[in-house]
Amino acid sequence: MKTNRGISAHGNGNAISNNAVGNYARVIATPPAERIGAQVADSVAPTDLGTWDIGIVTILSEELRSLCDELKLERHKEPGGLYFYRGEHTTPDSTVRIVATQAQSQGQRSAMAALENLRRHYSPRLWALVGVGGGIHDEHARIGNVIVSTEVVYYENRKVKPLGDVRRRGEHRQAPAQVVHAVNAFFTEHGTPARIHSQPASQSSQGYEVYPGLIGSGEAVVADRDSDIRRYLAHYNEKVLAVDMEAGGLSQYWQENSVHDETNPGWIVIRGVSDNADEEKGHAHHELAARNAAHVLRLLLPFLC
Repeated sequence: MKTNRGISAHGNGNAISNNAVGNYARVIATPPAERIGAQVADSVAPTDLGTWDIGIVTILSEELRSLCDELKLERHKEPGGLYFYRGEHTTPDSTVRIVATQAQSQGQRSAMAALENLRRHYSPRLWALVGVGGGIHDEHARIGNVIVSTEVVYYENRKVKPLGDVRRRGEHRQAPAQVVHAVNAFFTEHGTPARIHSQPASQSSQGYEVYPGLIGSGEAVVADRDSDIRRYLAHYNEKVLAVDMEAGGLSQYWQENSVHDETNPGWIVIRGVSDNADEEKGHAHHELAARNAAHVLRLLLPFLC
C-alpha cells in the first residue's frame, strides 16, 4: 500500500521540525528522550558547579546515615545515576558546603573510585574519610573513642623470600601542612585527648575521647590480636592507633593528583573505634563509632574550612 504520512507532530505546543512530501514519503518521529538537548522524564538537575568545601567518602550505610543526621545532608541523584548527599553547615566564620558519598565496597580501590566521582562532579577543597575502624592501642583506641589522622601507613607492600620470610615495606604519607595545622589547632583548644560529652543519639551513657594518631591501612580485615600486621605496625610506629581498609587509597589518590595544575585538596581521616581488631571483632558497635566520628567531623569543620 502506498502511504503518504505527511507531517507528524506529538504533544501540545509543539514545533514541527520534520515533514515529508511526495509519494512514499513518511516521517519517523524520534522519541523526545533521544533528541539532543531534550529533558529526559524523571531526570535530575545537573551538579551545582559552585565551590564545595569538603567531600566525604563513607563505606558503611551506618557511616553515611550518621553523617546525614549530624550535618543534615539531603539525597541528590546525578543524571548518570550516582547518589550524593549534600548540605550546608554554618560555623562561626563561614558556611561550609558539604557533599558525601558511599563507596560500593570496602577497600582501597573502591575508595579511590568514590574519590574520583567526588572530584569529577564536585571538586571539593578537602577530602575526608569518615567512619569506623579497628583500634590497636589498648589505652587510646578504646571502643567509642575517635582517632583523627593526618598520617597514614600503608602496610601491604612487601617482599616474600624463601622459607616464609616476608618483609613488609610500609609507605608513610602525611596530609598537607594546612590540614595538619587545623588539626593541631583543634587539639590545642579541646585538649589531648579531647573529651566529648555523650551525644543524645549515642548508644553510650558516657562520653568518649578523641586522639590524634596514625592509621594503618591495607586490604586485610584484622581480627587477630596476634596478627603479624599488628606487630608490624606497632614496630613501625607506636603511634599507629587504628587500622582500616581505605585510608591508603585516599593518601595515594591525593599523591597522584598532586601533578595537576589546579590546587590539590587536602585530606583527613576520622575513625570511630568500633572494635579492637581482635577475635571479638563484630558489628555491635558500628552505630556508636559512626555517630561519634560524624560528630567529631562537625566539631572540626570550623578549623578545617
